[in-house]
Amino acid sequence: MRLFYSIGIGLYAFAVRLAAPFNTKARQLAAGWRQWRGKVPFNTLDGHKVAWFHASSLGEFEQARPVMESFRRQHQEYKVCLTFFSPSGYEIRKNYSGADIVCYLPPDTRRNAKAFIALIHPDVAFFVKYDFWFNYLEQLHSRQTPTFLFSAIFRPSQYFFRWYGRWFARQLHCYSHIFVQNAESATLLKSAGVDHVSLAGDTRFDRVVDIARSAKPIEPVERFLKACDCDNVLVAGSSWEPDERNIKGFLDKYHKPLALILAPHVIDDSHLRGIERLFGNDRCVRFSQIKESPSNDKCINKSILIIDNIGMLSSIYQYATVAYIGGGFGKGIHNILEATAYDIPVCFGPNYLKFKEACDMIACGGAKSYTTSDELTHILSSWIDDKSARDKAITMCHSVMEHEIGSTQKIMTKVEQLVCQ
Repeated sequence: MRLFYSIGIGLYAFAVRLAAPFNTKARQLAAGWRQWRGKVPFNTLDGHKVAWFHASSLGEFEQARPVMESFRRQHQEYKVCLTFFSPSGYEIRKNYSGADIVCYLPPDTRRNAKAFIALIHPDVAFFVKYDFWFNYLEQLHSRQTPTFLFSAIFRPSQYFFRWYGRWFARQLHCYSHIFVQNAESATLLKSAGVDHVSLAGDTRFDRVVDIARSAKPIEPVERFLKACDCDNVLVAGSSWEPDERNIKGFLDKYHKPLALILAPHVIDDSHLRGIERLFGNDRCVRFSQIKESPSNDKCINKSILIIDNIGMLSSIYQYATVAYIGGGFGKGIHNILEATAYDIPVCFGPNYLKFKEACDMIACGGAKSYTTSDELTHILSSWIDDKSARDKAITMCHSVMEHEIGSTQKIMTKVEQLVCQ
């Protein structure tokens, strides 16, 4: 099985390099792989203890961040090396001040794993959620480096628990401890003979609550809302074309004053122009246009604000009456917690079942899912028009968020026991 794994890694790396001239993300990834030998200043780690954190992409970085920052506050003697697999994480967080080194993780070949770990000499290593890089794990285990996986979720369909997955399951013993999000994951692991497991929840709850508590006013958004003079605001986050078409269908049927703040997942100019055509150019204004315009510019007298940047969405939810989360008609919904951290009811499309937080929110009434435009209209209208219904959903959101925060502290307590004493 190791042979098949290594062949798969090699074929993937070859495919990325082959696609690099034609695909931006592949080009960024291939360039990042070239830079780690000789171009990343790993010598700044020399003479220091090193904590290595690996995040696959931007979402996993947000999960890693509470633990990373807590560890650094408690152990200032450590340098932090942060690695990414995906350009979506590295390109946005390559200047993250909480790490001393930020770089791409080289492909998980035995040669790369041995060379990379020899460069950074980690004294402790942390991986997030689904990060299973078996050659790196083997190297860390052989060096007796304490290694942790946190915010993990396991399902019966994963290869660890299939007839061909015995080799993969054995690699889980390379972790010193695994922190899982739910009891089902712990049960699955223990059925596979992995008992160094504890239930700690999802660190994203800690992260989004911190963001919500420290959110600052966003002046261009407030100018837009003042010009709209609407009591109710729908914030649609990480939307894709099917989401946008359904939101347009809702607006066509809802004839009461309502401001829409739309933050699409893709912000290239062609997609933004498509959104403007869909909703009507006379109704739309881009965030950048308001930011660059004088305070009395008439361009802000619109009802739809399009967010044409990345990184602001989590703070924009502070203005929402209700929120819509995109992705539910694709591979899966995006982050609902950024919205529910403000105690805002959320709705989304039907592809949400792999997301524990979405299932929990639906079960308690803080979230709703839909499949047709008419269903979306009913959900949003009932929350916007019926304050008692909205207040009930808000209460449920708050209850779930309060119950789930504290994962970071559970993880750090165990890490202190295994590493730092």
